Amino acid sequence: MGLKKNDRLVTMACGDCKRRNYTTTKNKKNTSGRIELKKFCPFCNSHTLHKETK
Repeated sequence: MGLKKNDRLVTMACGDCKRRNYTTTKNKKNTSGRIELKKFCPFCNSHTLHKETK
């Protein structure tokens, strides 16, 4: 699949335990702010809010 021209690879960290569990891509042209997604955290063993980190 690969990254497209405006896509950037970002790391997602759990809001509760602060561990970095997921990586995803985002289009910097369409999404200027930091993204937040509700994902499953295997360390917390529940669905929590994951935020984009540096």
